[in-house]
Amino acid sequence: MTRSTVTDVLRYAAFTSHPDGGNPAGVVLDAAQLDEQRMLAVAGEVGYSETAFVTSRDEQHRRFALRYFSPLAEVAFCGHATVAVSVALAERIGSGPLVFDTPAGEIKVETVTDGHGAVRATLTSVPTWSRPAQAAEVDATLSALGWERADLDPALPPHVAFAGNEHLVLAAGSRGRLTDLDYDFEALAGVMQVHGWTTVHLVWRERDDRFHARDPFPVGGVVEDPATGAAAAAFGGYLRTLDLLPPAGVIAIRQGEDMGRPSDLIIEVGPHDARVRVTGHAVPIAG
Repeated sequence: MTRSTVTDVLRYAAFTSHPDGGNPAGVVLDAAQLDEQRMLAVAGEVGYSETAFVTSRDEQHRRFALRYFSPLAEVAFCGHATVAVSVALAERIGSGPLVFDTPAGEIKVETVTDGHGAVRATLTSVPTWSRPAQAAEVDATLSALGWERADLDPALPPHVAFAGNEHLVLAAGSRGRLTDLDYDFEALAGVMQVHGWTTVHLVWRERDDRFHARDPFPVGGVVEDPATGAAAAAFGGYLRTLDLLPPAGVIAIRQGEDMGRPSDLIIEVGPHDARVRVTGHAVPIAG
């Protein structure tokens, strides 16, 4: 393929088993001849939070080079687009292991097809880390969100967490606070650009092994992501750093519910492994 148009792009909803749920991602399986400007233009035409481009492929060894573009910029790593492209490849070359060379580093993925023909993908992130957020970082973000310090859960302190990209993690003290999200788009984008954050990962803890999440993504030109695998991986590293993992190390994250695109992500975190496993389904979107 020497030139991509919108009609060349596959569309998948990731972290869902239904095309009306999850986070839509564009997938271009043969982008070897596309330069950065064209990939960015295609991502803008598609209009999803991310479009993934396979820029080289070695099907014999199931290894692929992968790049990610939002409508506004290239992103080093995107979890939901990785799940989408993994499912798209598994549907074409068969399920099994995949390896992606991404700007953030090597990402390994296991794909499995269930008895109904649905494909599930589990990615293993790059090593994660998490550090306490500085007061000025938190205050500027809260101002853009229209939140107060009193709105936060004191048991889950603000951190900047990394799993290929940096994300500010803020925990709401109530489900209602998380639901009532009406932020200043330009102000939050400015704060995030200053600090180099990809999303602000807003969470509410339902119980130790189940969280609800929302991810504003104004730096990508998108108000909110309905499912964010990279942020989920970073959040797993956050929980490990704070010694807040449940005994089994498996956490369910429900995201996108407030947007009408419910998404389900499962993260698996070991106490001594800096990498995090993120699991979800993806399905094609018609049209």
